Amino acid sequence: MEQLPEENIPPINHRQRKWIAVGVTTVISWLLTILVFYQLQDYGIALFIFLPLFIGFGTTTLYGYGSKKSISFGYFLKLGLLTLLIYTTGLLLFAVEGLLCVLMSAPIGIALSLTGSLFGYWVVTRLPGKAPTIMVILIGSIPLISFIEKDSPPELNAVVTSIEINADPQTVWKNVVEFPQLNEPTELLFKTGIAYPINAKIEGSGIGAIRHCNFTTGSFVEPITVWDAPRLLKFDVLEQPVPMKELSFWDIDAPHLHDYFVSKSGQFKLTALPNGHTLLEGTTWYYHNIRPAIYWRPWSNYIIHEIHGRVLRHIKVNAERRE
Repeated sequence: MEQLPEENIPPINHRQRKWIAVGVTTVISWLLTILVFYQLQDYGIALFIFLPLFIGFGTTTLYGYGSKKSISFGYFLKLGLLTLLIYTTGLLLFAVEGLLCVLMSAPIGIALSLTGSLFGYWVVTRLPGKAPTIMVILIGSIPLISFIEKDSPPELNAVVTSIEINADPQTVWKNVVEFPQLNEPTELLFKTGIAYPINAKIEGSGIGAIRHCNFTTGSFVEPITVWDAPRLLKFDVLEQPVPMKELSFWDIDAPHLHDYFVSKSGQFKLTALPNGHTLLEGTTWYYHNIRPAIYWRPWSNYIIHEIHGRVLRHIKVNAERRE
């Protein structure tokens, strides 16, 4: 490993060097997270890409910079993952995030932390004199990128789920407009804190009626915009509850629970089939302000599909029983 002159560097044993590298990187990461969460109010590329890169790079650089000991690349990878583990444990202990969100972000966090360690190893072995400059640039880029990206417009997405029901459209329609209490869910997803529907009520009929789809965390208030019985029921979303209750020892009200996942509108489309059955399609249009979208969109789509499926299966059971 190429070395820098160390006349002015006091001798430090490698255990001390290890924990200084892990501790300094962790504290800087916590401070950056608080800045991004609570001041810039951004959940994006700065947080989910550049921060884990910094965790791996920072730990590797602080430990390897100026070290006279030959260190294996695998050891650097372990140090980066150790820092990531301590960082995420701190988020849980200090009630910044809940367990489910940490687990959902773990795959991208681990991959990028390892990438940061790889980059740090290359820098301290090939360009050691550039290590401090790169470290400062990486730290400064996190709030800068967060500031730039937080106001970029989100993309509207549509999720469609369908089911075939052994009943005519008129019977299905009555169960779409409002439906009674659903049974307790058996799906593991809904036992993790993700909000799920429990019933639906409607005030009035026709365009302008107000539908309330009640979830475990509150109600979606849905003014009807299209009432084409028994073919199409379409509505906007005027109000919505928080999408989940965080798994934590504390009562967490994380910023991303408010206005970061937004349901804009929805519809139920009923199509009469030649066999006398009805094809029922549920659609939700939504956007989220959590990036990178390519990573978080599949999570959101999966959760919405599961919510749709719970509602559609309930409608199917009730419509077929009435039929």
